[in-house]
Parts: sequence; C-alpha cells; structure tokens
Amino acid sequence: MTQKSAQFWTSEINEKAEILNPFEGRGPIRFYDTTLRDGEQTVGVVFNPDQKVEIAGLLDQLGVARIEAGFPRVSEADYEAFARILDLDLRAEVWGFSRALAADVEALVELGVRHAVIEVPTSTIKLEAYGLSREKVIERATAAIQLACNHSIEVAFFAVDGTRTEPGFLKEIYQAAIAAGAKEAVVVDTIGACNPEAVEFLVRSMREWLGSEVPIHFHGHDDFGLATASAIAAVRGGAEWIQGTINGMGERAGNADLSEVALALQGLYDVPVALDLSQARAVAQRIQELGRYSLAPWKPLVGDNLFTRESGAVAAQFHIPSAIEPYSAELVGADRGLVLGKKSGLASVDLKAVELGLAIPEGQRAEILARVKDLGVSKGRLVTDDEFRALVEMQAQRR
Repeated sequence: MTQKSAQFWTSEINEKAEILNPFEGRGPIRFYDTTLRDGEQTVGVVFNPDQKVEIAGLLDQLGVARIEAGFPRVSEADYEAFARILDLDLRAEVWGFSRALAADVEALVELGVRHAVIEVPTSTIKLEAYGLSREKVIERATAAIQLACNHSIEVAFFAVDGTRTEPGFLKEIYQAAIAAGAKEAVVVDTIGACNPEAVEFLVRSMREWLGSEVPIHFHGHDDFGLATASAIAAVRGGAEWIQGTINGMGERAGNADLSEVALALQGLYDVPVALDLSQARAVAQRIQELGRYSLAPWKPLVGDNLFTRESGAVAAQFHIPSAIEPYSAELVGADRGLVLGKKSGLASVDLKAVELGLAIPEGQRAEILARVKDLGVSKGRLVTDDEFRALVEMQAQRR
C-alpha cells in the first residue's frame, strides 16, 4: 500500500477541505484487473496461455488484489491458461468470469474457482438485442448466482450496461442478486456513456439500495476520455474496488487504466491505494510487448515522453524536477533524460555535453546549438548522441 509523499508536486489548491472531505477515510482502494479477459478484447490482441501466465505474475508483482484470469468457455487455450494461473502461488485472488448460464458456472466449478463475476445485460437496448425480458434476466441471474454459491463460489454481480438501465429495474435486479447470494456489486459503465457526476450518484444509490456491508466496484470504459475521472468519482461515492486493465486495454477506447487511477487517487486526493506504482511502467511495457502494440508516448504515467525533455526552456529547469514535473520519476520507476533537436537551447547543449563527458570548445555553444537545430530540422527527428558527439568534435577541429 502506498500513500501520498514528497514525490508528488501537485497544486496546494487540492488540499482545500471542501475538495478532500468527500475522500476522507476512503481507502485503501483495491484493484480488480481484467486485462486477461476484457483487455484481451482489444482489437488484434491475442494472448496465448504462456503469455497469460506471465501477465498474471506481473499483475501480482504490481500489487493487484484480484486478477480475473479469463472466461474459460471461450476456448481450450483460455481454459488451460486459467487452470495454470490457479496453480500459481499468487498473493492476488484469482477470479473467474461467467455469464448467467449454468454451463459457464459449471466450467468455473470444474476448475475449482472460488471467486467469480456473474453478468447479465440489464439496459432496455441490450435486452432488446438479446430478445430477453426483465423477468427472464432476473430469473437467469438469480439461478446462476445460486448455482455458484452452492459450489462455494463467492459472487460479484455485474449488470452489463448498468449506467443505461432504468434505475428502478437496476435496483430490483441488484437486490435480487444479493438476496440470491451475491456478496458484492459492480456498477458497470459498459460503453463509457456515464459522466463522472452520474457515476458518483449511481454508486451512492447502490450503497443505499444494498446497505453498507456490500462492497461496491466500479467498472468503466474510456469512450469519452473520462474513465479515470469516473473511477475517482466512484471512489468519492463509496466504491472500494476499481476494475480496469493495464494500459487501459479493451474494446473501442478501452477500459479504465488501473495504474493511472491509482496515481490520481494517491497524488491528487491523498487516498491510499493498494498498488506498487514503482512497477507500473515496467509492467505496462512488458504487456505492450506481449500484446504487440504501442502506446502514445504522451500517455500519462507510462508514456515514453513523460520524463524526457527537448525544449530548451524546460531543459534550463532540468536540475529542479518539481519545476517541470508533477511527480517524481522514481515514484513510477522511470528514468529522466534530455534529448536534442529543433527545440533545444543552450542549456540543452550544456547538459548533454556533461551527460556524455564532452568538452564544449570555448565560445562555441551557440554554433553547436545552431548545428543541432539545423540537423534536427533537416532530418525531421531528434539528434542522436552519436551525432551530437560528431558535431562537437567537428567544431573543436575548426578552432
């Protein structure tokens, strides 16, 4: 578990009582990772059993409290991966995923699963798409939950498209699920259609419907770029668990990025989180490699550009990290660095020369900078360290 520290350099306005009061006493917030199921639904991504086992180990290393090992009825490979993950000596709980169908639950029973999410669609548009009535959905949900409970499986109930479900019916089906034996409830924003304020309202409503003893999760998607904000709003409303994925993987715009949510909760709201942020970038990078995709270099927390500086004006402040960064590189296991290119300044040249152990000829800084800029423009890219060495050596020979 981590807490806010001197490694955060955020605004003092954040500390105002009216901002922090709703978060007082919250935490530690724990994380339920669904990279191996919802995350693998990213278009073009396929993880084989060996990769899924490796990812489960990485998630455990990161401090994820619950790992959804997948949906074993998808394929033999998924079943195999799930079985192997169950055999790992993980600190995290291993959870299964099931639709409200007896065959899905029975596959989990066969594997020896002890914890599972059970889902049904609940919004009018989803029910129409599946040709289901509200009565039938409640019947399916309660029957599947009872079957799981009869085999000692702890259930979290998951209403697909819950944020677009008529509130009266949502209340009815969640109360029926708890009465049938579900122990936890997940507020689900399946297509990212709920704004953060509405998420908070819905979580608070769920708390009123189900009572204070039922743990509440939030599962959100990022279609409007608000998954992190919505997760924070859910915590403000009383959620104890945030569901999501590494790197925000998932269908369409993806799921909430667990590490990003943890960073924001800890750094901006002083809410304790059960996640080791120092491992976040390494885990994110390895999962990119396994999934054969790349993230935008400016992505929060894990992007390649976050602690790399090209601008000369910023390079002049490089010796004081808190002047140009909101949190330390060490906090998230990153290295700070300076690169040269079109936007470099004299301070950039000085710092890079020190880094590479080069002596700049007296009075030649401006000329070397001009050549760095010209090279960056002509090549349309950054100037490499080897190219910079060559420029310095060439300038020294011209003296």
